[in-house]
Amino acid sequence: MKIRTRLTLLFTLITAMLLGIYSISIYYSSKEAREKSFYSELQNEAIAKADLFFQSSLPEQEMHQLYKNNNRTLNEVQVAIYDFKNQLIYHDDAKVDYVKETPEMLSQIFRNKKINFFLDNLQVIGMTYHYNGKVYAVTAASYDKYGYEYLTHLFTISIISFISILILIYLAGIFLSKKALSPLNEMINQIKRITAGKLQLRLKTTGEKKDELNELAQNFNGMLERLENSFDAQKYFVSNISHELRTPLSAIITELELASEKEQTQKEYQQTIQYALDDARNMAKLSNSLMDLAKASYDPNEISFSEVRLDEVLLESYSKIIKENQGYKVSLNIEDTVEEHQLIIQGNEYLLQVAFNNLIDNACKYSPEHLCSIEVKAHTNTLHINFTNTGIIISREDMEHIFEPFYRSENSKKEKGYGIGLFLTEKIIHLHGATIKVISDNKATVFTVMFSTENA
Repeated sequence: MKIRTRLTLLFTLITAMLLGIYSISIYYSSKEAREKSFYSELQNEAIAKADLFFQSSLPEQEMHQLYKNNNRTLNEVQVAIYDFKNQLIYHDDAKVDYVKETPEMLSQIFRNKKINFFLDNLQVIGMTYHYNGKVYAVTAASYDKYGYEYLTHLFTISIISFISILILIYLAGIFLSKKALSPLNEMINQIKRITAGKLQLRLKTTGEKKDELNELAQNFNGMLERLENSFDAQKYFVSNISHELRTPLSAIITELELASEKEQTQKEYQQTIQYALDDARNMAKLSNSLMDLAKASYDPNEISFSEVRLDEVLLESYSKIIKENQGYKVSLNIEDTVEEHQLIIQGNEYLLQVAFNNLIDNACKYSPEHLCSIEVKAHTNTLHINFTNTGIIISREDMEHIFEPFYRSENSKKEKGYGIGLFLTEKIIHLHGATIKVISDNKATVFTVMFSTENA
């Protein structure tokens, strides 16, 4: 069921309930008011007949005749009068006695002074009447024809009005829901036109309106922006990876084809094998970097974090780099002001080691002495780890793109690399809630990683 139909039905149902409660309350209020009003009329008629009987010289026969004449055109009230001995002294029409008073009823009237009740469709009132020091019981009964006709008419009008209003409410609900949801239908039509090849399309938004649909459109456009950037980055990533993989593969194929086409000495074959091995190792190194990049791109909720000591991770990176590159020199200095608890963070040891390996390797690679100095310092609520080398100065232009994937400056192209290391390092550092910055001047190039120690 569509939202428009559901809203219309819900709106109609709620209106029907409220209208039904209102109509029922009006009907029962009118019914109760009619009952009380007719009891008052019976009481007035009983007093009037008793006054006429006791205080006027009108004969009883004429009172009977007056009752019969009125009864032909009106629902005349039938009145009966009894003395304190329960003897009937007057009755409008004893042959057609509506109430049929009993001694118990008369006793109740004398005792309670006033009673009223229903007798089938008739309303009956019994009351005491005082005249010349004597007490009499007077009863009055009649059928409220006009009152019941009014209630019947009110009930009929209520049913017709109820049904008519519900139909109008339903039609109005369809119109209003259609008008209210028309922007949503327009959004749906716009969304249908957006495909993988048309991610540049956006939903229309209005700056003036601050309603939920406009907010939805803005958020959806934000999501499209992120998807478009992600697709563009993916295309760029795949393009660069294809290029980087094609180079060593082409070299390996060329070297092997040359070796297979002509006779070579043992030394030349060994040299060809060595070239192929070097290219294969470069491919393996690139593959490992891509795997690390994929791991760093996971949702943070999917990466396992535990307590990690940063000094131990630095020592492992230090040992690994020295072991793999015997010409590199690395020094590690942890200041005395650094407390042990400041070195403990919640992190992923493997990813942190990848980041530190990249920073140490880069520092040694671009330093004339192949030297990297690591300093760990404690600052207010932060722990700074500086990776310093005295190598080539990074230009201001290169500094703006240094953390972009596959970006390689003119200076870095002299060394082997793929432009993934610093991009990967930045992702890992941000994944751990830390920040990284770089300063390069005439003295040195310093990469600084800052971890928060506020909760340490």
